[in-house]
Amino acid sequence: MPFRNFILFSDIRFIEIALGIVPASERQSTTDSPLLPLVAKGDESAMKKCIDAYGPLVWSIVCRRISERVDAEEACQEIFTEIWRIADRFDSKASKESTFIGMIARRRSIDWQRKQNRLPALSTLDSLPELSSANSTDSLHSLDRSELWNALQNLPKDTLKLFSLHFEKGLTHHEIAQETKIPIGTVKTKLRRGLIEARKLLQEFNTKKGIIR
Repeated sequence: MPFRNFILFSDIRFIEIALGIVPASERQSTTDSPLLPLVAKGDESAMKKCIDAYGPLVWSIVCRRISERVDAEEACQEIFTEIWRIADRFDSKASKESTFIGMIARRRSIDWQRKQNRLPALSTLDSLPELSSANSTDSLHSLDRSELWNALQNLPKDTLKLFSLHFEKGLTHHEIAQETKIPIGTVKTKLRRGLIEARKLLQEFNTKKGIIR
């Protein structure tokens, strides 16, 4: 099964983050001192470290409202551009860096969604915890590829087909609609509901393993 091979052997970063799985190696790092004060001074090296540290956090927040990969990437670029521009507003006494950056990411994601005149994400999707801190994703860090595939196999076959077209082949919603002859609105809804159900399955899978306490 091609999609099985994709999950087991290929780069699955996009689908992992869409499902709320952030590998430990990519979680936001803890630093001895905040990066944003250095970014505010125009330190490009600090900005690169900021992107490396908080990129997964920003990407996960963006993907909860923007499901088109190209749009999500562009939104992330805009978010980090704004972080570079307003880093001097960060106050370590008022909030953590992850909170400050997460707020910018959420606000810009909503603005982008409105600008593109997109339908709002399903309320169920918004209810999922965003990756505002490393602790919020601990429950899914220990999943390996075979476990991920075992959980995903419980999804309907038509949902797995859409996942394959979107995450494996990189097709946009419009391209999936053209290839499958399914209305684009239905494609978007099925993908969103599929991600919600997949997330639920993964949580249940970890609960059975005794990972979630």
